[in-house]
Amino acid sequence: MSLERSHTFSFSPNGEHFLLDGEPLQIRSGEMHPARIPREYWLHRIRMAKAMGMNCIALYIMWNYHETRRGVFDFESGNRDLEAFIRLCQQEALWVLLRPGPYVCAEWDLGGLPAYLLSEPDIQLRTDSASDARYMAAVARYIGELVPRIKPLMIDAGGPILMIQIENEFGSYASNPAYLEELRQLWLRGGVTGPFYTEDGLAQLERNRTTVTGGAIALSNGNAAQIATVRRAFPAVPAMAGEVYPGWLTHWGEPEFAGLHYDLSAILSAFMQSQLSFNLYVIHGGTSFGFYAGANMDESGNYQPDITSYDYGAPINEQGAATAKYLKYRDIIARYLAEPLPEIPDAIPTVAGHTLTPTLYASIWDNLPAPLPSVAPLPFEHYGQPFGFMLYRKTLRSQPADALDISGVHDYATVFVGERYAGGVSRAWIPHDYSQRLRVTHRAPLALPAAASGALEILVEAMGRVNFGPAIVDRKGLLEPVKMQYADGSVSSLEEWEVFLLPMDEAYIAGLDARCTNPLKPGLFFKARLVLDEIGDTWLDMSHWAKGVVWVNGHNLGRYWSIGPQQRLFCPAPWLTQGENEVLIFDLHQIEAKPVHLANALY
Repeated sequence: MSLERSHTFSFSPNGEHFLLDGEPLQIRSGEMHPARIPREYWLHRIRMAKAMGMNCIALYIMWNYHETRRGVFDFESGNRDLEAFIRLCQQEALWVLLRPGPYVCAEWDLGGLPAYLLSEPDIQLRTDSASDARYMAAVARYIGELVPRIKPLMIDAGGPILMIQIENEFGSYASNPAYLEELRQLWLRGGVTGPFYTEDGLAQLERNRTTVTGGAIALSNGNAAQIATVRRAFPAVPAMAGEVYPGWLTHWGEPEFAGLHYDLSAILSAFMQSQLSFNLYVIHGGTSFGFYAGANMDESGNYQPDITSYDYGAPINEQGAATAKYLKYRDIIARYLAEPLPEIPDAIPTVAGHTLTPTLYASIWDNLPAPLPSVAPLPFEHYGQPFGFMLYRKTLRSQPADALDISGVHDYATVFVGERYAGGVSRAWIPHDYSQRLRVTHRAPLALPAAASGALEILVEAMGRVNFGPAIVDRKGLLEPVKMQYADGSVSSLEEWEVFLLPMDEAYIAGLDARCTNPLKPGLFFKARLVLDEIGDTWLDMSHWAKGVVWVNGHNLGRYWSIGPQQRLFCPAPWLTQGENEVLIFDLHQIEAKPVHLANALY
């Protein structure tokens, strides 16, 4: 089917089929996210999906990746150029399912909603104007930016976009038809008339009836039997399996990568036999570079931050290579198609075998900005900082304090008293050996040295904001008063703080002063030279390090953490150069540099 000429897309009158130019269309979609893939690899990943038998690409738009500051949008630089990605899909004769949110989940920080929304103490998210006009005003601004970019790419304008999804799995959050309709109306007022669709688990759809007028229905974790159930309950519109999971997400501290052994063979065969439409979530996951990986809260209220890799156990792995799943699923799909599938694109080369020897470069303590006074410690969002780290400092008088209660830390803190490391506190669960080795507690009060005095310094790392469920209002930093617990049993809240903003963004890293006046105080930067005769994709093995962030030639590869299961960070070849490359490591705990090995695979 050529995408170079005009086409029509619609639903059959009885809701039985999606129709392309009046004929039934089986949507065979694979999901991938431009924000998680270097732009130089977009075409390769699209062609990999096509060679597996897909005729469509689904993609989320992460709102906070494009509106990085309130009212400041970027849809042009690097891998933020969505229009270019969608046109590449069209160039390869693939259709597109667009999933712009505003909320997307996606194991992405705050489910794609911008952190500046949380600067309002009483903000309500994912709700209509009557409930919170501030939230919907921001949503309207976002969709207003999208409309002129997306309208020319809709199928009725000659583009490849078949449908636009309204919100995402809203039935798992609430029941508010007015909100979903208000979102639909924002698109309609901009002249984008759909078709639209919604995405939900079957149970949530049945309970909350989270559909939109005239919109198709996509099912999370859907299969052939669930599609049949939905067709009986909603006979006027077609249904598809909107998220079929070939793998699963992984949290820090879990014993192994999730979803590696999932097998979709039977489900895919059923879809192909009955010509049912589906979307593999995800066909290729990529990487949550920088600080964008999200988090979950389990049913007991435990915080579960996501790892940096979004490999997901997907058929196309993090580096873009075909896995055993890919080959198996490709064979299944090919059996039902009249035309042979394209050849699988050549694999992208990797480099390994190098060992880096970092050396001490700088201290965060010698790179502090001017402090901001604050009576009580306040969260990142109050100061307009979305990501990174923040230092809270308070001068203590000598007193017989037993412990420090910073149970309101979001999400990880290292604590210093009088320039000496006193221990740490983690909001996320940590294994016993890690706790013992680094003196880090899980939420519990932190024991202090006798007669603690001098500067109390709490360096807080923001990890991922919760991206799913009712706990998505997840601010970062210190969210509750810091309390001293005394030997006589009394407790007092500490006031009069200095706050230092440490976003660890491009400007901060570029401006680092190579000074370290106290090399025994953790919170240090280390630097290494990597000299390459040939470039290729690689992974930096951080298994000898404790917890921190890595930059290569100024590109933030993301977080590492020795509790695993991820120990290696993906570095794509386009971020490397022949000759000398610079690797910068910031570690919260280590004062001694350890080797870094280059590997050629995540696992």
